[in-house]
Amino acid sequence: MQHSSRNRLSTLLSLLLIAPQTPSALFAQGAAASRKAGTNSKSVTPPKFALTIDNIMRGPGLTGYEPSAIRWSYDASKLYFQWKRYTDPIDAPMDTYVINRDGSDLRKLSDEEAKLAPPVANEQGRFGGFGGFGGGGAGELSKDRKWTVYTQSGDLVLYDNEHGVRRQLTKTGDVESQPHFLHHQANQISFVRGGNLFVLSLDASATQPMLDQLTDIQSGGAAGTAPAAARGGGRRATAASDEEKKGTESQEYLKREERALLEVINERAKLREELEAKRKKENPRKPYMLAARQSVTTLQLSPDGKYVIAGLSDIGEGSKNNNVQNFVTESTYTEEIPSRNLVGDTQSHTRFGFINVMTGEVKMIDPGQTMKAINPKTKEETTHPRPIQFGAQPVWNEAGTLAVVIGRSTDNKDRWIFSVDPATGKTKVIFADHDDAWIGGPGMFTLGWMKNDHDIFFESEKSGFSQLYTISADGSEVSPRQLTTGKFEVLEAQLSADKSTFYLTTSEVSPFERHFYSMPAEGGARTKITSMPGSHRAILSHDEQWIADVYSYTNKPPELFVMPNRPGAQEAKLTNSPAPDFWEYPWLDVPIIEFTARDGVKVPARFYKPADFKPGGPAVVFVHGAGYTQNVHKYWASYSHEYMFHHFLMEHGYAVLDIDYRASSGYGREWRTSIYRFMGGKDLDDQVDGAQWLIVNHGVNPKKIGIYGGSYGGFITLMALFTQPGVFAAGAALRPVTDWAHYNHGYTSNILNEPQNDAEAYKKSSPIYYASGLQGALLICHGMVDTNVHFQDTVRLVQKLIELRKDNWSVAPYPVEDHGFVQPSSWADEYKRIFKLFEQNLKN
Repeated sequence: MQHSSRNRLSTLLSLLLIAPQTPSALFAQGAAASRKAGTNSKSVTPPKFALTIDNIMRGPGLTGYEPSAIRWSYDASKLYFQWKRYTDPIDAPMDTYVINRDGSDLRKLSDEEAKLAPPVANEQGRFGGFGGFGGGGAGELSKDRKWTVYTQSGDLVLYDNEHGVRRQLTKTGDVESQPHFLHHQANQISFVRGGNLFVLSLDASATQPMLDQLTDIQSGGAAGTAPAAARGGGRRATAASDEEKKGTESQEYLKREERALLEVINERAKLREELEAKRKKENPRKPYMLAARQSVTTLQLSPDGKYVIAGLSDIGEGSKNNNVQNFVTESTYTEEIPSRNLVGDTQSHTRFGFINVMTGEVKMIDPGQTMKAINPKTKEETTHPRPIQFGAQPVWNEAGTLAVVIGRSTDNKDRWIFSVDPATGKTKVIFADHDDAWIGGPGMFTLGWMKNDHDIFFESEKSGFSQLYTISADGSEVSPRQLTTGKFEVLEAQLSADKSTFYLTTSEVSPFERHFYSMPAEGGARTKITSMPGSHRAILSHDEQWIADVYSYTNKPPELFVMPNRPGAQEAKLTNSPAPDFWEYPWLDVPIIEFTARDGVKVPARFYKPADFKPGGPAVVFVHGAGYTQNVHKYWASYSHEYMFHHFLMEHGYAVLDIDYRASSGYGREWRTSIYRFMGGKDLDDQVDGAQWLIVNHGVNPKKIGIYGGSYGGFITLMALFTQPGVFAAGAALRPVTDWAHYNHGYTSNILNEPQNDAEAYKKSSPIYYASGLQGALLICHGMVDTNVHFQDTVRLVQKLIELRKDNWSVAPYPVEDHGFVQPSSWADEYKRIFKLFEQNLKN
């Protein structure tokens, strides 16, 4: 019976792919489909796609928008998602769409309908970050998955998933945030208001919900205290200013004499003391006074209701933000955009504390890790606490009896998983990870509980690749048990609702693909569920019987598909995002090649070669950004503008090599950390060796090779032109880092440590110190309101080039663009300049 149902389902899905009433049949799905659609009308001939820079730099106006924030209806009959059509204004927000699982009735919801749509939420205690829509914020599913609580426009909303009914719980002038169902309960909700934690009881027998405040956190600092009530925090707590302050010895003597001398003073004092004693009896909870420059980031109730876990962020004194100037504004006045401080500056530090709900007593989590230091004057060795940063809230087991938390050393070399005693704040190390370079990898913050409620699961790169492990939470096991093994990366891991199965997204087919698997929770053989080559991002329905899949291939932008949750099931396409003329050009399934670097390592790359390429022709090497990202793969590239620009270059006679150089993601720990203390070392060598491969294997003229890239790619371009004379005749450095001491802390300190402690690494890695070596023609392009790599980076380099009296460079500023360009006009201007640079220097 079950078998015949599956056969009928497979037949239905097959029909969905070809049935004329489905969206997938209504829209063109490739060049052939577009031409076929065009022939339906004898009077209309589809225009040939014009491969011009202006046309391909339309961005989403050509390639479409990726469906995002996908969520299922409770009965798995519908899918809701955020989307825009290619015709929508580029600055407009995403709209909410709905479609039936069978592919029918795709439509955009009105603003009012969108407010009533299921919110985006995660299952209680299982996953990480999440968000809502229609003005909404974070949300959470109840344990039975029947309810979702979330925020919308600063108020609490309860959503009945079974019946699709929305109920607004609060309507206040305060902002409510961080809503959570209490452990195993759907009739009590905790949330944050005015910097304090509250619990709302939804008792059906009560005439109105009961609200209880569980913390009394007050602002502090040199300026005095601010009572919680003044900030919308509920009942007012006693601060130090409410009590009679102690004075000097003489002042206290005078107080006692005044009270003994005057009856009215004595009566007032007695009344004050009685009221204070009564207040303490009714509410014995002590307030927690925040220090100056301290704030609360998160508040969450422990499963037993005895403790509130508070995330406290301390902003170090002396830290200074390097803000960005905005010159093109509605006001016409120059305005300042808040940005970030620089690497090595004092950083904010997050700690967690357990606040006793009854007494207000606070116990901070004590990692118990120490480090030794030598006093430079006395030469004596001292021991002091090792600075550790906690990245996320403690995670509790089902019974609510054990909590675990991940900590990372602030020097980035160590990571621990601790069990925590909320009564004392004391910790026990369950697992420790160390890396002489820096701790990282795609699963660094994966953490959850196994079905037995005693063991945890997590990921580590200890084998060289990010793999899944399990270990007892009581610290009784010395070594963890490895659940997955191989030279691939586990990119995502989640347990099924009954915790009997892991659902994994991995790269085990090859580093160039992403597939969805199931695996027994205790390890064993993995079952590959998705089959189409490319990238799959799977979202399971509530009953785990269906998969919504955001799928893409090299020459096919991401679309929403649906399939049954079983191996090899056929996927039905639900959306078609690109403009129709996108399909009128034969976009390449770009070949992936490997070349051998100077150290013998095989380096992957995409290779674009014109069909009529002749020896002695020109070539361009493209350098992707971010360092730790991947661009050589069999799915739609985040660098889609560049993907299309490389077709344009091919049509103009250029061969193009797009390299996943050392430090790119997807290739394991050794590849990731190979640039430690020297950016512009092995990563740049790979570009130079790639250029040599073009010369030797494809007859490229060694004097006609260019290089370009943005962000990290812009940095590598500068290093290439400054330190590799004669290799590249021209280069375009887009939004480049020119001095790593001016970049952010989180990224840079991982790789180069801190500039005040490792100046050599920074000077060795920063292009501005090599500017005198500039050879070849250099173009620099940079958005002036870039809050990531500040425009100041380019300004400082320009001044250095002026002082060096260099004249083989030019700069193009873009007044309204941030780090990632938005306006098609800016994209087009930038890439016309890049093309002109190559035409003038690689063709003549």
